Amino acid sequence: MSENGLGRREMLGAAGVAACGLALAACGTEGAEAKPSLKGKVLVKTADVPVGGGKLIEDLKVVVTQPTEGVYKAFSALCTHKGCQVSTPKDNVIRCACHGSEFATDSGKATKGPATAPLASFHVKVEGDGIVVV
Repeated sequence: MSENGLGRREMLGAAGVAACGLALAACGTEGAEAKPSLKGKVLVKTADVPVGGGKLIEDLKVVVTQPTEGVYKAFSALCTHKGCQVSTPKDNVIRCACHGSEFATDSGKATKGPATAPLASFHVKVEGDGIVVV
C-alpha cells in the first residue's frame, strides 16, 4: 500500500483507465478535422456515376452514388466504425474493406456491421453535367 491508501494494482488500473480515456478522446476528434466547405463544389460529372454504383472522390473523402437512374446521393467516404475509407460503390452497396461494413447507396444506412451508424450525407443537386453540393 502506498501512503494514499492505493495499492500497486489500483494505481496501475487507474493509470490504464486514464490512458484509455485519453485515447478515446483523441479518436473522437479524428473525423472532426476542419475541411474546406464543399458547398457549391462540383463533386463529379453525372456521366462518371453509374446507376447502381458510384464514384469515390478520394481527395474530398466523399462518395457519390446513383442508386436509381437520375437520383444522386453523396456521403462521407469514412466508415462510421473505425474511420477507414470506403471503396467505390457497386451493386447498390458501399463497402468498407477494413472490417466488412456495408452501407446502402440510397440512404447511407449501415446494412452490415460492425458499423451501426449511417454514413454522413451531403445534399446534392445536378447542375448542367455536374453533381454539386447544396
